[in-house]
Amino acid sequence: MKYSKWIGVGAVVLVYVAAFMPWIEVPSQHIVVTGMHTEGTNFGKPAMMNLIISTFSLIFFLWPAIFAKRVNLFFTAFNVAWTLRNSIILSTCRAGECPEKKLGLYLMGFAAALMLFASFFPNVKLAEPETVVPED
Repeated sequence: MKYSKWIGVGAVVLVYVAAFMPWIEVPSQHIVVTGMHTEGTNFGKPAMMNLIISTFSLIFFLWPAIFAKRVNLFFTAFNVAWTLRNSIILSTCRAGECPEKKLGLYLMGFAAALMLFASFFPNVKLAEPETVVPED
C-alpha cells in the first residue's frame, strides 16, 4: 500500500489525542476518566503503555528498513491487545453500576486497529534477486 506509512503515523497521532479524551463516565460518582487522568478511581494511567508503544511504532513506521517493519508488527499488535485490555477493564460493570463509554475509548480502539492494519502493508522496496545464467 502506497500510503501505509502515513496512515500509520496518522493513527499514532489519533492514539495520542484519544489518550487525553474522556473514556468513561461514572454518573453516580460524577467521575470522568480519561486515559491519563483517573482521579477518584484506582485505574492508574491506562493509556501510558499505549503512548509508549505508539512512540516505538512511530519510529518503526518512519524507519525504511525491512526489520523495522517486522518489529512494528509486534508493537502494533501489542498496542491492540493493550487497548482491548483497557476497554474491558474500564467498561466493566462493578457493584451493579455500569460506566458510560465515551468517544475516547472508541477512538483509541479505532486508532490501534488502524495502526495494525497499516503495519500489515509496509511500502518497502526490496532488492531484485540476481539471475544466474548457466555457462555452457
